[in-house]
Amino acid sequence: MRQLAAYQNQKAELEKMGCSILSASVDTEEQTRKVVQTQGLTYAVAYGCTRAEGDAIGAWWGKLPPDGEYMQPAEFLLGRGGTVLGSMYASGPVGRMAVEEVIHSIESRERYRLSREQERQP
Repeated sequence: MRQLAAYQNQKAELEKMGCSILSASVDTEEQTRKVVQTQGLTYAVAYGCTRAEGDAIGAWWGKLPPDGEYMQPAEFLLGRGGTVLGSMYASGPVGRMAVEEVIHSIESRERYRLSREQERQP
């Protein structure tokens, strides 16, 4: 949950860069609302993500005793037009996209894009 709060804390900075934050969970609506309220999230958080939807994005699934399963986090940095610029698939409790790294990646890509545009100008 720290990751959700970290993105909330940098939301204004990301919005200045033209970025949006979206999140989805396998949790129920009630569980998700509790997390949103507890963490003070103001960005979109979907709930009820299914096994089929998790499989469609390539998420890993963990086992819960005795017969349960849960979806591990899968994170994506999408560019204009929906191109995947980066992704992170967790298979355990480590391996998340830190918001600072996301901001750095976006800034680097934008600097590169602007330099390429300047090179093309006569």
